[in-house]
Amino acid sequence: MTDHTDLADRPQVVFACVRNGGRSVAARVLTEHYAQGRVVALSAGTQPGDHVHPEVADVLERLGLDTSQERPKRLTTEMVAGSDLAITLGCGEECPYVPGVTYRDWPVDDPGGQDEAEVRRILADLDGRVRDLLAELVPDLVLPPSVVVDG
Repeated sequence: MTDHTDLADRPQVVFACVRNGGRSVAARVLTEHYAQGRVVALSAGTQPGDHVHPEVADVLERLGLDTSQERPKRLTTEMVAGSDLAITLGCGEECPYVPGVTYRDWPVDDPGGQDEAEVRRILADLDGRVRDLLAELVPDLVLPPSVVVDG
């Protein structure tokens, strides 16, 4: 039986946006939820804000995902270098480039300041992207049902 708690065996993904208050936090929280310890997920921003957007935290909490420990952090070159994959969500040219790290840009709308319906739409977009990413990174992972899609 494989021990999935060994950090060296788990892919690490960093989700990066500008303020680290919405998209990147939601992507990290969704990844941690679905990955069941099989992927390390980080989130950070190029110009981190003071807090997670309350409208994003509220919707995530309603979906059963804890955001109480989420705090915006600055994206560092070391954080990217330690990751297998960097997912950019609107930080563009400000994100540090590290040779050898795979970069992907997810063109996802900013949920900050949006109403609940728009935040839910954006989180559904991120949810699908995260689930597809996990199927790619950990092909044998059995994903739990989506928290976003109503059953």
